[in-house]
Amino acid sequence: MEIIAQYGNVFLIMAVIFGVYMAWGIGANDVANAMGTSVGSGAVTVKQAIIIAAIFEFAGAVIAGGQVTNTIRGGIVDIDQFAGHPELLAYGMLAALLAAAVWLMIASSRGWPVSTTHTIVGAIVGFAAVGVGIHAVKWEMIGTIVASWFVSPLVGGSIALVLMLSIQYLILNKDDPVKEARFWGPFYVFLVGWIVSLVTLFKGLSHLKLDFTDLEVFIISTIIGVITGFIGWLMIRRVKTSDKTDRRSSYASVEKIFIPMMIFTAAAMAFGHGANDVANAIGPLAAVYSIVHTGGEIAAKAPLPFWILGLGGLGIVIGLATMGYKVMQTIGTKITELTPTRGYCATLAAATTVVVASKLGLPISTTQVAVGAVMGVGIARGIGALDLRVIGGIMLSWLITLPVGMILAALFFFLFRGIFISI
Repeated sequence: MEIIAQYGNVFLIMAVIFGVYMAWGIGANDVANAMGTSVGSGAVTVKQAIIIAAIFEFAGAVIAGGQVTNTIRGGIVDIDQFAGHPELLAYGMLAALLAAAVWLMIASSRGWPVSTTHTIVGAIVGFAAVGVGIHAVKWEMIGTIVASWFVSPLVGGSIALVLMLSIQYLILNKDDPVKEARFWGPFYVFLVGWIVSLVTLFKGLSHLKLDFTDLEVFIISTIIGVITGFIGWLMIRRVKTSDKTDRRSSYASVEKIFIPMMIFTAAAMAFGHGANDVANAIGPLAAVYSIVHTGGEIAAKAPLPFWILGLGGLGIVIGLATMGYKVMQTIGTKITELTPTRGYCATLAAATTVVVASKLGLPISTTQVAVGAVMGVGIARGIGALDLRVIGGIMLSWLITLPVGMILAALFFFLFRGIFISI
């Protein structure tokens, strides 16, 4: 308690610096992967992707980022084990933030699409295991999280495959694909607004003091979906297509119609990513804030100030703008060839999976979901459409990330403890 009282402000300043550093790494690595489908399909430019991400990543973090934050803050380790020694938890959360940030900086500089979620979860497990003991780790929660890492790519891939097959059946395989695209396009845009708002309203706004009944959520989400679909209809009307009626020209016109629709899916993916992955940066920061703010008391849940969510959102946006371009091309161009229709399916599927997971409090890997979704649209054309060598390399980087996070966090934990004990 004495150390908290004496160095509390120092801990908080360090937590803010490390938290923003970590958020920067998320923007440089994970957001680049999240927006890669939109850029890789040619629907939006890198500059446009950064603008979309800046708006909707920040909105997702502030509006719907609280649920997963609770999981990162107190759901992975048994914080009761730190009772009487809150400074150990503070050292650990600082170590976890710095370890994750350093690894993300290294990975991003080399263009490796690693999982920020794997990194921070591994880091938290690492400091808890060496700081208190392996009994401090909530292994049942770790099991749930690990299961989500395998399930989420399958879910994202399955949704993307179903969406792609529906587009093939309803639009591409018809006698007049362009006419069908203009007819069904607003409905697909409606799906984007409806699904994202539906799941967000169901379980993500408790920290905003908003509590809706299931019927109210359904009505509000439907209204938002209709508005989104109407805007999409207006945008699709303005798309000029070729007058040629041969199949190649028709397919090219359909892809052109889907370009404005990709803007909606890109926004949805950015919102979903901000809601889920901001927790990786601000979960540990929120834990340190809570310890310092209460004078050493430890609680699994505590009030989450808006400025913490805002810091996380801001850091993510800066990271994407400064270094995101280095890893954006991996998912967008190397796994399979993407077009606006395929990119739409992959992005909407990934956004849906991520937003649902954020409402369930599961800190899943956005990178894994995005990879699964891109694989799903690739499989729609046959397994030969996938570059399995690239996929294998991505999966190898995931395996490396977890132990690296654990080792770095353990080292930083001992460093911080040694520094403050010797002062």
